[in-house]
Amino acid sequence: MPDQTKPRREQIHDVASRLFSERGYHATSMRELAGALGMQGGSLYAHISGKEDLLIEIVNGASRQFDEALFSLRGVDLPADQKLRKAMRRHIRVVADNMDSATVFFHEWKHLSPEAYTRVTGWRDSIDHFYRELVTQGIEQGTFRADLDVRMTSNLILSAVNWTYTWYRTGGPLTPDDIADQFADMLLRGFSETSAAGSGMTGAGAGS
Repeated sequence: MPDQTKPRREQIHDVASRLFSERGYHATSMRELAGALGMQGGSLYAHISGKEDLLIEIVNGASRQFDEALFSLRGVDLPADQKLRKAMRRHIRVVADNMDSATVFFHEWKHLSPEAYTRVTGWRDSIDHFYRELVTQGIEQGTFRADLDVRMTSNLILSAVNWTYTWYRTGGPLTPDDIADQFADMLLRGFSETSAAGSGMTGAGAGS
């Protein structure tokens, strides 16, 4: 049952996020959603206009959480490696604190109508651009290797942080910050100028 201390609309979002993440958007009926809320099916429409509008609201809410967590770092005066670590901590914290809505955001958004789908892909581009900015900053500062492919490096970072929703479980041996720091340690060792010098690899021709 939903948390009765929350406003009704927030209860609906919480329960819909859980059902959509567990069963999938298409497999969850409005009747099942109403039943999980302890409501009659018709009563649900007094609060929402339809299932897709509910999906859009969940996806939009998740995107706002990521925006608030990450974009405020743009103006922070830190070296790129420290800023990237903070970004990964914040990114994974949003996922860990909102597992149901994060799962819906990353997995169920493909069921959106074309207009809403376009908005979500636009958001994804803005997050990708944020991480590309960080990688570019690190290269320009000399913190990251000059031979890094910015696009591929950003994709690697996003793969690490976004896919946490598929395996992270609350109460496990590692906290979200532990996970972010381990990911950051591994990635930053590969990104650093010292790792390139130690390996003797230079540019695309290395190892050929």
